[in-house]
Amino acid sequence: MNPIYLRLLVDIMGDQPVITALNKALAWELRAIAMYAHYSAYVSGIHRPHLSAYFSNEVNESITHASTVRSAIVKLDGEAITERAPEEIIHTHDYSIMLEEAYKTEKIASGTYQSILPMIEELGDDELYDSLEVIYFDEMRSVEELRMMLK
Repeated sequence: MNPIYLRLLVDIMGDQPVITALNKALAWELRAIAMYAHYSAYVSGIHRPHLSAYFSNEVNESITHASTVRSAIVKLDGEAITERAPEEIIHTHDYSIMLEEAYKTEKIASGTYQSILPMIEELGDDELYDSLEVIYFDEMRSVEELRMMLK
């Protein structure tokens, strides 16, 4: 479909499906910030030095992702949510459970971004597509890193 026509349709009908999908991604980023900050504080034992730093780095990555997604929502004239995804964050001192929970979170996040990219591609906004594709690749790297850590 012609990108100019699509943009006209979006102007008339709004970007609701895209905004909804982006808000889902934002909610998961906000949840990841809380989860990783919590796990960074509570990880203990011999793995603490490595995993506390790892979880702290993931907090920073999630903050950056949330900012990018929030900016995308604003760019599309949407309203960004301010609450995290409601899925429970498991409180534990067991690093293996923390890693399993992180793995599940990153898989959901990567799937969310994977579903958003075609929507953005339809809008014809190359800059926005590139920004979100970078996040998608970050999420996929995190999935793979966590998979290797869980072996």
